[in-house]
Amino acid sequence: MPRERLSIVQVTPFAWEQSHDVNRFVERLSAELRDRGHRVAIVAPTASRELARATRGLVARLESEPDVLWADGSGEALLGVGPFPPPPRRAGGPLSLPIEASHTVETFMDHAELDFVHVHEPFAPSAGSAALRHSRALNVGTFHWASERTPALQVPRRFTRHLLGRLDGRTASFEATRRLVESRYPGRYRIVGPGADAVEHGDRVGGGSTHGEEIEILYLAEEERSAARLFLRALRRLGTDLPWRAVIRAPEVGTELGPPPSRALRDRVRIVPAAEVSAADALATADVVVAASSGVAASGQLPLRALAAGAIPVVARLPQYEEAVGFGDRGLLFEPRDAETLAAQLRRLVEDGALRSRLATEVERAAPGLAWTRVADDMEELYGEIAARRHSTGNPSVRRRLSSRPLIDVDLHMHTDHSPDCATPVDVLLDTAKARGLDAIAITDHNEISGALEARERADGIKVIVAEEVKTAEQGEVIGLFIEEKIPRGLTLEETIAEIHRQGGLAYVPHPFDRMHSVPDYEHLLPVVHEIDAIEVFNPRVAFTSFNEEAERFAAKYRIAGGAGSDSHVAQGLGSVKISMRDFDGPEEFLESLRD
Repeated sequence: MPRERLSIVQVTPFAWEQSHDVNRFVERLSAELRDRGHRVAIVAPTASRELARATRGLVARLESEPDVLWADGSGEALLGVGPFPPPPRRAGGPLSLPIEASHTVETFMDHAELDFVHVHEPFAPSAGSAALRHSRALNVGTFHWASERTPALQVPRRFTRHLLGRLDGRTASFEATRRLVESRYPGRYRIVGPGADAVEHGDRVGGGSTHGEEIEILYLAEEERSAARLFLRALRRLGTDLPWRAVIRAPEVGTELGPPPSRALRDRVRIVPAAEVSAADALATADVVVAASSGVAASGQLPLRALAAGAIPVVARLPQYEEAVGFGDRGLLFEPRDAETLAAQLRRLVEDGALRSRLATEVERAAPGLAWTRVADDMEELYGEIAARRHSTGNPSVRRRLSSRPLIDVDLHMHTDHSPDCATPVDVLLDTAKARGLDAIAITDHNEISGALEARERADGIKVIVAEEVKTAEQGEVIGLFIEEKIPRGLTLEETIAEIHRQGGLAYVPHPFDRMHSVPDYEHLLPVVHEIDAIEVFNPRVAFTSFNEEAERFAAKYRIAGGAGSDSHVAQGLGSVKISMRDFDGPEEFLESLRD
């Protein structure tokens, strides 16, 4: 069966010009997905005024030209949304977003026709959090950092929990990342580790004799500056009595990495600027690669890139570094900030050819599992599972049958005095509904259907849908439309929906996401999304209009029929909200008419 072609946007919080693990992940995953026929756009902050200006122009055209994003036929697009602050690394940082850049993200999310919005490190404030807030597509979040300094801790947990609650799928780059994020924001996190590009390497010393040969030790200065200083201190302790040389790839010419090498080491240590030597070229000749971060700015992909290049990693004992080297099976470890042990581990590798040979064999075994194709396989599988939750577009034959029916006005949510919080008698409700020009009503008393049954018997010239707004055990309320038997309160959401369907009724979720009341939220709806028949996308009694907007987005992305009603508890409110739909007979025609 051919795979579905998806339109996906990958959102990184880091400026696209910045060399960063997250950007590398986004770039390589996007390329793999495009090679499989998907259309992929990248949204990123940028320091380039030209790119930001071009992006604003493209986004402005989306409302009238929704296909402009993919107009060149390449299936790829890069949108630079202007400057955004990177996710904060310390408490007390700003929580506001630049107005113009945030508006660009909001407008893009409002008008781009997307299947998935995949946000990376979606903590606020960032481009990812802005995208997640305004997304109308299915949302996936990937978490990369595995440090207690993770920016999620800088924002009130309740705010972040609600934001992350909009995710339809979650992945973590490392098990350590999953444990950390899950401890604060419970959910199901799938491990999808990053890949690393294979490097065609030259001759290496490997496990052979060290006589007359030098072991090349590489440090890529992609961590915090103190890590480079630690590496230099370890080299001074390593001494000059052994056959080794070191290369430090610095970000730019003149970068201050710490005290210069001593005179005895100057012939052994070469510092090269990144502009002159690519990371791939540096890795190609390295026998050993050191990752020395203390956790301030760790690069979780660095040990993996060493493995993919066939080099032996020597890494600080940070959780993601330990995972990358198989907890010592395919590399050596040292305690963070411990230059003595780092020097001792380097000495072991230089002196012990058998140790190098054993580790080199394990490195070679690990390399095939680092392909970016594996990452794309895992993500594509996740996308497919989430997309499969979307509802079908309906029954064309029923839709054709309804097309000749007249339009009628319907209010799908109201109460009588059979609800404990309403004093409107059934007769008053029926008379008022007719006076307001309603053709059909759903009477949705709380945990009771006697009022709806009475109204159906007395109705004259108005169609009454017997319904019940049922309070579940701990997952809010759900309305059963077209039921004949009272459903007891206190069942689980799953049990309540099953009972509605047993009676041939429809499961209709009222005022979801109204966090001022006990209602189903994302965490409750996702496990049963395939069982929900309709969602109330407008309720005038919610405290904030954003709750209705969130319900509308949820219904749209899962292709669930959207309904609306007055939720009236007094006669004066009847018909204040109504929908126009084709006349129907029974639940099947009703649902198809609601979809239309």
